[in-house]
Amino acid sequence: MQDLKIRTKRFAIACWRLCKNIPKSREYDAWARQLIRSSSSVGANYRASQRAKSTADFIYKLKIVEEEADESIYWLELFQEVLDPGRIEIKKLKQEANELLAIVVASIKTARKNKVKQNQ
Repeated sequence: MQDLKIRTKRFAIACWRLCKNIPKSREYDAWARQLIRSSSSVGANYRASQRAKSTADFIYKLKIVEEEADESIYWLELFQEVLDPGRIEIKKLKQEANELLAIVVASIKTARKNKVKQNQ
């Protein structure tokens, strides 16, 4: 699905831009690095899932996407609490991360159902 490749890439870039504008300090730097890592992993692992060798491999890679999206939400929640809680950019990123997470979870469920049907 080309659209999800684009969305996950845009999500990573938007998180990077957010982190670029966060005040420079040892404390913020640790969280910013974690958010950049997890948000970029969402897209990288989604792309890897599109080259999966089997349904089991596809599901495995999507589970990584699920974990990384959830982790991204966590870091965004922390930033939201310590920075201005009303920052629109963080709210939008959390919304996008939650939407990506929902799509991935639905895809995992569908892939599992299809795998069961194939094995019957």
